[in-house]
This record gives sequence, structure tokens and C-alpha cells, in this order.
Amino acid sequence: MKILVLNCGSSSIKYQLIDMANNAELLAKGLLERIGLKDSEFKHQPKGKDPYMLIQDVKNHESGINLILKALLDAEHGVIKSVNDIIAVGHRVAHGGEKFSASALITNEVKKNIKEVIDLAPLHNPANLKGIVSMEKLVPNIPQVAVFDTAFHQTIPPHAYMYGLPYELYEKDKIRRYGFHGTSHKYVFEKACDALFMRKDHVKAITCHLGNGASIAAIKNGKSVDTSMGLTPVEGLIMGTRTGDLDLGALLYIMNKKGLNVEEANNLINKKSGVLGVSGISYDMRDIENAAWNQGHKKAQLALDMYFYRIVKYIGAYAAAMGGVDLLIFTGGVGENGPETREEICKNLEFLGVSFDTEKNMGLRGRLEMISRHDSRVKVMVVPTNEELVIAHDTLRVVTQHDNNEGV
Repeated sequence: MKILVLNCGSSSIKYQLIDMANNAELLAKGLLERIGLKDSEFKHQPKGKDPYMLIQDVKNHESGINLILKALLDAEHGVIKSVNDIIAVGHRVAHGGEKFSASALITNEVKKNIKEVIDLAPLHNPANLKGIVSMEKLVPNIPQVAVFDTAFHQTIPPHAYMYGLPYELYEKDKIRRYGFHGTSHKYVFEKACDALFMRKDHVKAITCHLGNGASIAAIKNGKSVDTSMGLTPVEGLIMGTRTGDLDLGALLYIMNKKGLNVEEANNLINKKSGVLGVSGISYDMRDIENAAWNQGHKKAQLALDMYFYRIVKYIGAYAAAMGGVDLLIFTGGVGENGPETREEICKNLEFLGVSFDTEKNMGLRGRLEMISRHDSRVKVMVVPTNEELVIAHDTLRVVTQHDNNEGV
């Protein structure tokens, strides 16, 4: 019961092959970059074997997926004997709009609906579709499942997802908060509850997915009730290169003052802002922390202060919105591997009932662990995320349900 998980970007493909019949064993993983450019880079890591690397021109996603399948089947660095060993393919799809509140078996209707929301995710959904269509051409008999970043957040109520805009913009153009990182928020919430033997339908949790892209979700009784990202991934926290929350009047002022067109403004708020824009150094938190704490760099320190403040503010707001919080979770590249970040945030949350254990937190990287004291009213955990595993589980569930229904 092997599931191939694909995450197709505009010029890249990340993948994992997972054996669901053997305790979700990871058989192989890899990354193909620079699709459509000269000297594309392919890295393939099979379990128990030496990594395989290749540099060659890969003209499109279909050629890229064909390269991945060949690597998985290769006599030397492959892990399967036949493509028929793969029972299904799970695709990460960035945006499902309002049509998808759960993962879906890919059909012509599903592809049509994904196309209809391309305007909401112009950088991601077209690439996701390329991966789906390419697999259909290469291996037409393997079922495919779309797992949507936005699906988990479809339980957010209207008063939380609506913007203060004319209602017709929602009715006609579906302008609203959607949220992202849904598979990650769902996974770490369920993983933490299982580890603590907490009932998922009786927990108020706040999950912090902190990486170059970052978002926070409020999860009440197992359902997402609010999240920091909005119509697009720009809203919310200050991120590596994204502004996060910004006065729209300020953006209009800048566009007018600097004569920016829409594309240039989009580049400003998505690629030139965040901690990179404030510090002038880097989008990598490790570089920012080193400059601030070891070199006395004032703008780097300001970027850190802004970054921490925004996270604390959202945590406080979500605790208020839910009428309290029982569980606080850190995940993502920074959340899992940044003990200093976790400490800076949690030392400002004592008013919520967080009693932070600095010793447990110190040096903790990439491992599931409680980092609050036993008497802490709010439990604080680090939970490594595994979005690919969520996609694999959802893919198996959807395919199994479909097969069962077909047999009725």
C-alpha cells in the first residue's frame, strides 16, 4: 500500500514514497529544482541506500515526474519493482476555495474546480494542476487525490473569515479569509492531543507554524475557528520576506509615491519585506539572531522584536476569541528548531497561564517534547510537522472509501 506524495511548485517537485502498510515507512524522498531552466537539479534519497544526484535539463513537470518514477524504479537506487506497486498519488494543492472542505478523489470536475480558483493562488494552483495532469498522462490507471492547504480552515465561521468590504465582493468573487498550512496545523494538533491523552473535541489549542512562511491557527474542539493568513499567504505574522498585516492605505500610498504597478507592489509585500526588509540582512532567522545577539545589529534586533511581538499578539487574540487556551504548539522550521524564539515568545505569555520550562526547551530541536512545567495551566509543546504523512493518510482514506462505495 505505497502512496506517492507530490508537492509541485512552479519550478520544483518535492516527493515522498510512503508504505502505509508498514507503519507509514518512508521508502524514498527527493527534490527536483529548476524545472524549465538549464541544469535542473535532482536529489533522490532512497531508504538504506546512498543518495542519488543528477544535473540535467528538465523541460517541464511531466518530464520531471517521469524522472522521479525512473529513480523509484531504478535497479540501483530504486525502491519498487513496478509502478503498479504505487496504489495512489496524493497531491498537495494550495487552494480549494469554498468548494473543498476535505481531500477529494481527482476527477474532471475536481480539476475544473481547482482551475476556477487559480485567481486566488496564481503561483501555486497552476503548478499543482501540472503535477496532476502529468501523472494522468504517465500512469493513467493510478487514482489520485487532492489534499488542500485550505480545507482544514473551512470550519472558520463567517464572522471570522469575512472582510469589511462590500458584501458583493464575497458573493461574486469569494473574497474572504481562507488560511493556509492546514495540513500542518491539523497534524500537529492531533499529534499533541494523542501524546497528552487529551480529547480532541474538548481542547482549545493554538498552533504556531513558524517558518519562512508562518501562520497561527485557533483550534477549538478539533475545528479551526480562525487563522492568521487570509485570502493569500501574505496576511498575518511577519515572515521571512512577507509583510504580514499591513495598513492597505499604506500600500496604496507607497504605490502612488513610488509609481509601483500591481506586479511591483506584489513583489514588495511578498519578496522584499518581512524580517529581510526590516533587517536588510536575510530572511533566515538564524542570520537575524546572530546579527542581533552576537553583533549588536540594531535593525536585526528590531526585526526580531517585531517578529516576536506579532506572534504574541496573535496568541493573545486567539486565546480571547476562544475564551481561553489549553494547549500551545510550536512547529515548522523555526518553531521546531528555534529554542530562543520559543523562549522569547513564551516569557510574554505568563498572564495566560504558561509556566515555561527553560531547561527542557534549551537545545531542543526537531523532537516532540513538552516544554512547559507540570503545573502550567497551558501545556506548551514542540511537535515536528509532517505534511506529507497527512497527505498520505488522506489519500489512502479517500481511495479506500471510493473503492468501498464502488463495491456496494
